[in-house]
Amino acid sequence: MSAAPQRGRRYSSDVIDIIRAQIKEGVYAVGDKLPTEPALVSRFGFSRTVIREAIAALRADGMVESRQGAGVFVVASRPGDPLQDLFSRETDRISDIIEELELRIGVEVEAAGLAALRRSPAQEAEIQAQVQRFGDLIDMGKPTDEVDFQFHMAVATATNNARFRLFLDHIGRRMIPRVKFKSVMGGVDPLPSRDHPILDEHRAIADAISAQEPERAREAMRVHLLTGMERYRSLVSRPKHKLPVTD
Repeated sequence: MSAAPQRGRRYSSDVIDIIRAQIKEGVYAVGDKLPTEPALVSRFGFSRTVIREAIAALRADGMVESRQGAGVFVVASRPGDPLQDLFSRETDRISDIIEELELRIGVEVEAAGLAALRRSPAQEAEIQAQVQRFGDLIDMGKPTDEVDFQFHMAVATATNNARFRLFLDHIGRRMIPRVKFKSVMGGVDPLPSRDHPILDEHRAIADAISAQEPERAREAMRVHLLTGMERYRSLVSRPKHKLPVTD
């Protein structure tokens, strides 16, 4: 019964990410009117409820405002908000990615522990399903970036503390370092494929959560994120990429 609301939140997150990016990129400038609700429904193919949730979130962010009888207008792109840009800005600096992973450790290690203590059977099943999807995509030779993000979102949801999910949802898919890094490398990932190691790390986290062993879950998440840091640190010693690590 909870699958439909979860899909709705996921869809609204997609709409939020797209419109927010378009506002930041100037597709919609301050003062511009966003397309009407029916137009957005037609464009994205989602329900009115999903579109309304997305607009409400953008309004809460201070990026748009509703004017009665007139529509929804862009009021700010918030380019100077360091929290808004904390994870969203593009970067080719290894130091940025490492700092972001350090912050994620502070949040997601505890999230894994709480998930092990609090997860419902349905939430446990969703976490395991994301692990299975990851493996299936590897077997099909397809990208795993999206399911990587959804795995971490499933763990955050299983804390049953909405703030963990909101934090990761606000950060968005660019919390996955390879997503951000490839965007500034012309779509080329300088690291060798690490889908299989990541799958093993996700499986260790999921199994600890299923077993309701919070300390093992915390340690598995810590190992996962620390290993990610080491993968990116390894690039520093590769001069051919000439990647800056400091200002």
